[in-house]
Amino acid sequence: MQKWILAGAAGLLALSGAAAGYWLLDRDTTGEPPALRHCTATPADDRLWVAAGRYQIGATPRYREETGPQQVETRGFWIDRHEVTNAQFTRFVAATGYRTIAEQAPDPAAYPDIDPAVLTAGSAVFGVSAGQGYWWSFIPGASWQTPYGPGSSIEGLDDHPVVHIAYADAAAYAAWAGGELPTEAEWEVAARAGQAGAEFEWGDEFRPDGQWRANSWQGPFPAIDTGDDGFAGLAPVGCYEPNDLGLVDMTGNVWEWTSSPFSADPATGTIRGGSYLCAPNFCARFRPAARQAQEWDFSASHIGFRTISRAPGPDEP
Repeated sequence: MQKWILAGAAGLLALSGAAAGYWLLDRDTTGEPPALRHCTATPADDRLWVAAGRYQIGATPRYREETGPQQVETRGFWIDRHEVTNAQFTRFVAATGYRTIAEQAPDPAAYPDIDPAVLTAGSAVFGVSAGQGYWWSFIPGASWQTPYGPGSSIEGLDDHPVVHIAYADAAAYAAWAGGELPTEAEWEVAARAGQAGAEFEWGDEFRPDGQWRANSWQGPFPAIDTGDDGFAGLAPVGCYEPNDLGLVDMTGNVWEWTSSPFSADPATGTIRGGSYLCAPNFCARFRPAARQAQEWDFSASHIGFRTISRAPGPDEP
């Protein structure tokens, strides 16, 4: 079970590592956000090659968990052009019968001090509620197929990134797809695409030439996402320009799992890339150097993944 804080019988939860309260709105905004525009050019479901080499990763730290510039050596690898989509994950589940962690109730024996009645299947969903004062709620029944809880669905969202994915779920899909999850270093090398030391994957300006380059939050978080970048909530994959390797959405949209522990303590993993909830006034982690600790079994409505393959590349025998 995720390392969440139970707050009463209703099962409201606060994300580990996030600020808990935000008394701001007079209405409950928990639920599916509206898309403001639609992208029609869905990118191919393929992988792109990242050549072996010595690369600079890191940048001047903004947060204490970040590292400064450093050199890393990586083998060549193939990486998904885009985040794994609902359509791709649906094919995986159809072929294997896999059930995600969010779809399974925690074992009461593992939590003897918690009322078994609140140990239900579900996941964390973003939404500000003045009645509770939190912007994350544990929603029983929320999962990759019902991302906002019972009654919601992914119908018509085939090209959206799959969410409510814990590390084990991502690793299971990756193995089925003939790959694995990238390490932190591999993920950042791919995201930077040669932009060593730059603040963002495309350079040092967040909006070069006034153009939005990623799905993030505009407006005061968590009250209002104005959707100036085209979306208030998740976007279909590939709605923004690719980086110099041809990869899309390495910044924003959803956090992406890596295979690397966050520190010497293996109890937490590492997610990268930020999400559509990253805003300058709260979480400026829409940068390739940014990293976030996350419990391995945690899932939420802004966490997804992409995979890599170590098959030989065009410059290898």
